Amino acid sequence: MASVINALHWLLPFEWMQYHFMQNALLGVILVCPLFGLMGTMVVNNRMAFFSDAIGHSALTGIALGVLLGMRDPLGTMIAFSILLALGISLIKQSARSSPDTIIGVFSSTAVALGIVILSRGGGFARYSNFLIGDLLSIQGREIMLLLAVLVGVLIFWLLFFNGLLLVSVNPTLARSRGKQVRALELTFALLLALVVTVSIQWVGILIISSLLVLPAAAARNLASSMRQYHVLSLIIAIISGISGLIISYYWGTASGATIVLCAALIFFLTVLGRQMRPN
Repeated sequence: MASVINALHWLLPFEWMQYHFMQNALLGVILVCPLFGLMGTMVVNNRMAFFSDAIGHSALTGIALGVLLGMRDPLGTMIAFSILLALGISLIKQSARSSPDTIIGVFSSTAVALGIVILSRGGGFARYSNFLIGDLLSIQGREIMLLLAVLVGVLIFWLLFFNGLLLVSVNPTLARSRGKQVRALELTFALLLALVVTVSIQWVGILIISSLLVLPAAAARNLASSMRQYHVLSLIIAIISGISGLIISYYWGTASGATIVLCAALIFFLTVLGRQMRPN
């Protein structure tokens, strides 16, 4: 990892790169943003923004379960609960008569309320408020390696199942006729999304994590003329937003996750403006 940091320091010979916490934060951004840029394309295609938001908010209950079990690091219970929630939403959504938005809303509100009730017992909720806004500057080497492992896993999944996921998002009926396991692909992607969101949430923040998933992909969709361009542009926009937001947050003294989201939002609005000004 030292060689990677030295290479980044050579590429970015700025004052803020002298600090170890900024070096780690930059590595975290370089790993987190491609994850969100890539996963966000399917989130936007499948209209799963509300689902990812529900997974993010369910982290409160995962934290609460970790507290009840006496765990110093609640990441394990956060991942376990988010996967169970994603599994529950996916299975009930297929069999219930209510609309998907209603089912997701029921699960999300219940999980949030349960987490707040447990964490606020005895007035201790303030200790966990940092999860609401995230703290990218606190990321450590072990956590960077975890993000790297998740990114590699997502890339492998994308290479193996992208065509099936794309076909399912465009036309599930056609996907079934081509022999694709539609429910299995949808469920696997939902579980993978839950894992990515939960692993990243302590650095991005519960309140804004779904925005970082949606905005780069939405901006890329305004510019792209092909599926390849859509994915490449989403990755580029996510990385540009991440690095610029991190640097701005350092000089402004603002929350890094929220500043990154604002940069992504600015790019999105610029693409909307550019699309409206484009001649027909």
